[in-house]
Amino acid sequence: MIQRIQTLYLLAVVALGIALIWLPVVQLVTPEEAEMLQVWELGALGGAPLQGVWGLLLTTILIPFLAFVDIFLYKKRILQARLNIFLVMLCLGYYGVLALYIWLAKMSMNVEWHILPYASFPLICMVLTLMATRRILKDEALVRAADRIR
Repeated sequence: MIQRIQTLYLLAVVALGIALIWLPVVQLVTPEEAEMLQVWELGALGGAPLQGVWGLLLTTILIPFLAFVDIFLYKKRILQARLNIFLVMLCLGYYGVLALYIWLAKMSMNVEWHILPYASFPLICMVLTLMATRRILKDEALVRAADRIR
């Protein structure tokens, strides 16, 4: 299990996903013409005056959890590849949920937003998951070729 390169890719996804839970991804700043400058950081655990960022928290928790479960499905390679594709869609969905919360903050609090470097973690997770999927399918093709030879 650990000797397969796709396991290392998925472990990196788990590590980045766990880090993403506590790191802020967007900075919300009051406009310059406001009398008092206020800065909030929005992450999976909230941080801004927005209430109920449960959608962002749910997607952030699901990414490392599913990647961790995916590691232990090494004997069921087709299921593992399908779960990886779902994980890629979940990483894209993270950006959709994040855009929704940014839009809600912009409309309700009249703030400007700035993306922090940690917002690239789901994109990196997506690329690592696609690399793992490619290796899983390559392993499956190798096993099928070996079965044909016997």
